[in-house]
Parts: sequence; structure tokens; C-alpha cells
Amino acid sequence: MIEPHSKKISVRRQCELLGVTRSNLYYKKAPISQENADLMRKIDVQFNKTPFFGSRKYSVLFKSNGQRANRKRIQRLMRVMGIQAIYRKPFTSKTDKQNKIYPYLLRNLEIDRADQVWTSDITYIPMRRGFLYLVAVMDWHSRYVLSWRLSNSMDTSFCCEALDEALAEKKPQIFNTDQGSQFTSTDFTDRLKKGDVKISMDGKGSYLDNIFVERLWRSLKYEEVYLHAYESPREAKAKIAAWIYFYNFERPHQSLNYRTPWEVYQESNEEQNQNTDPALDSVVPYVVSLNEVDNPCKESLTF
Repeated sequence: MIEPHSKKISVRRQCELLGVTRSNLYYKKAPISQENADLMRKIDVQFNKTPFFGSRKYSVLFKSNGQRANRKRIQRLMRVMGIQAIYRKPFTSKTDKQNKIYPYLLRNLEIDRADQVWTSDITYIPMRRGFLYLVAVMDWHSRYVLSWRLSNSMDTSFCCEALDEALAEKKPQIFNTDQGSQFTSTDFTDRLKKGDVKISMDGKGSYLDNIFVERLWRSLKYEEVYLHAYESPREAKAKIAAWIYFYNFERPHQSLNYRTPWEVYQESNEEQNQNTDPALDSVVPYVVSLNEVDNPCKESLTF
């Protein structure tokens, strides 16, 4: 809203009218240090092995390996990554009163067909320098990834973009997420209400309520992300797109009787006597060339 080159009113006066300090106007966020980036990568790897570890245990573990990391620093980095120790605990934090928390609808529910329940979650993606966030929308029955987006900030917009892409073709009866602010926001939930989709949310601190998408993140990280040190967001996008294509269309799943998610998703729709949209048969996730995306500089970058 501030016009730095205005001839009618000075920047100082504009800041006064808007209630903004000039120091905030000129502030530029410092890039994350390489030391912190390396530490965040170690936290992410350990979190996939021991999701019940808290900041105290991380601090002891890293110090025993010669890594300088006190508890407050680890707590701060875990907040940036959007992760916390998983364990049963009493309700000790206040939810945003502006965002409604919906009940968990999947308990004792038999999920036996595609598009009965969809689920979504966000995970941290490390790069050589910096990091990104990845959101995906998955069909619960088939494990098929319907859509996904990358962003360099944990805002709501990239989650809504992934949801819009998934809903453009079909819609579920129930959509299940955790209680994260992105999924409880009215921007996100209004899209589901408009499509007459029932909204379900995990119990606080209950990662098992959304276990299938958690397994997706584990497979993605051990089979792709941890094997590479992405140099840029465009490289991360290209390689993650290739892996998700492999996951959906080529990778057999033991829990699916060694079929692919796409095979199960398609077979389930056929069993429901629904005409499969011919366009879906030719859906191929777009794998971007590393030369097609310019190096981004925007504060909030989505793909």
C-alpha cells in the first residue's frame, strides 16, 4: 500500500497513516544459514525415524554427535519446519477462534472405494540451501495422489491451489486433514462446503488419524528427497514430479496386492459403474524442464 516514490506524501507520513514503522518497511528477511539448513535436514531425517522425539532428545542426540544445538534453537527450527513431537497429550494450546475445528469422521468407518475419503497434509522439503513446503491431496482407498503443490512459505494459497486442481475432476464424500491453520482456514473449508463435501479433522496430536499420507511422505523422502541435494526450487519440482508419477503409475504397493495406486483408483471407479472420464486415462503429471522456470525471488512462491 505504500508508494515509495510518491510526490504528494512522504514515506514517513504514509507509514504513520498505516500504523507501520519504517524499520518494518525496509526490513529484509535474512536467508537461513547453511548451518541451520544442515541441522533442519538432520531433524527431518530423525523425525521420520522417531516422530516421538521432542526438542530435549534432539538436543542430547546432536550434542553426542558433536553438533552444536541447544534446545531453544531446535524448538525454533521445528516451528519453522512445521513439525512437533507426536504423542498423546492434554489440550494445552488455544485454537484460533476464527477457524472452526471439525470432528473426526473416519473412526470405525469402512473405506472401501475411491473418492469416498480424500486426505491432505503438508511436509518439509530440504534443499542444499533453504527449504520448501509440499502439500498433496490423496485418495485414501487407493493411495493415489490427485494433486500437489510446492511453496516456500506455509500460507494457505498453495493448499487451496492443490485442492482446486483435485476438485476440478471429481470430489470425495469426506475430506480429512489435521488441524493446521491452512486446513481450518475459511478459504480452504469454504471450497469443500461449496462442493457439498463433509469435512473431517484429526484429533490433536494424533498422527495415526492420517497415517496414509504420513507413509507417502516417508516414501518420498527416503526414495527421492534424501538422495539428492536440490540446488533450486525448479530442480526440486522436476524431481518430485517425476517421483510422484513413478509412485502413482509404476510403483507397486504391497498393501494394494502389488498394484499401483492408479490401477486401484481406476478399478474402484469402474466397479461403481461410473464412466471414467477419458481425459483421466491420459493424465500424466507435468514434469517441468529445469530451463522452463525462472529463478524465483518472490516472498511467497508456489508451483
